[in-house]
Amino acid sequence: MQSINPAEVAPARVHDLLLSAVAPRPIAFVSTVDDEGNFNLAPFSFFNVFSSNPPVLIFSPARSGRTGETKHTHDNVVHTPECVVNIAHFSIAQQMNLAAGMYPKGTNEFEKSGLTPIASITVKPPRVAECFVQLECVVNEVIELGQSGGAGNLIICEVKMIHIHDEVMNKEGGIDPYKMDYIGRMGKQYWTRVLPENMVTLPSFKMANELGIGFDALPEGIRTSKYLSGNDIAQIASNGSAPSEKDLFDMGPVPEIQTIISKYGADFADFEREMHLLAKQEIEQENLWFAFKILMIVEFTRDDLNKQA
Repeated sequence: MQSINPAEVAPARVHDLLLSAVAPRPIAFVSTVDDEGNFNLAPFSFFNVFSSNPPVLIFSPARSGRTGETKHTHDNVVHTPECVVNIAHFSIAQQMNLAAGMYPKGTNEFEKSGLTPIASITVKPPRVAECFVQLECVVNEVIELGQSGGAGNLIICEVKMIHIHDEVMNKEGGIDPYKMDYIGRMGKQYWTRVLPENMVTLPSFKMANELGIGFDALPEGIRTSKYLSGNDIAQIASNGSAPSEKDLFDMGPVPEIQTIISKYGADFADFEREMHLLAKQEIEQENLWFAFKILMIVEFTRDDLNKQA
């Protein structure tokens, strides 16, 4: 493993490493108004949401790595502390890229990119009609992180109005991720598009108030399994309790377990392997409680053998 001290390498190297490591990043496609009333539009991948009450977003238009100059977006929000954070998506990626050019002050990137400005309700900058989500914001604070090239400028925005296209809404009134056509920035010229086949649901993920028993509550034989990955074991540890002896007794008639016992019962190592592999199959099918019981049968068997010895 390489260990790199950012103070000992060129800023461009740090920039490339961080952008490749912290990825993918959503894109804030930000519209602002300059001191003469001209529209400006630019994308930023140093961006995320940081609070819901109050609703707060932060994006960072970093200083130019070549000249150290601030971006027009930064200058605009300092003068007129308002913006619209439009959420970019893949089908406008090329137009978004056009808007990212280093044009002279006063250039209207809506016109350069062929995108459509529409009036906002609470702020002066326009929204991007083609973006599925448009967030009207007031700028609460601008925090300048440095004066050198590559230094960030944190634009802390409070959302005052949320606009969402009907075409990406679901029946419950939320945003349907399968319709958003998300785009994310990675390092250099690498990007990602989130397609339906790339999305997964993780039913075993716990809510913050739902506590799993954790690794430390599992028997050593499960924690150190040669056949289960850390992710497999974590799903077992997400259960809120361990199976009781009665739970395991009720597993007796399960055909798969009876087959393993009849074939491998005479050799505990073989029995453990086959039971752990069976549990792994059940974990992959999200039958976590059933998998936990399979693994605990092995542990009870291990305990009985140790007592006999």
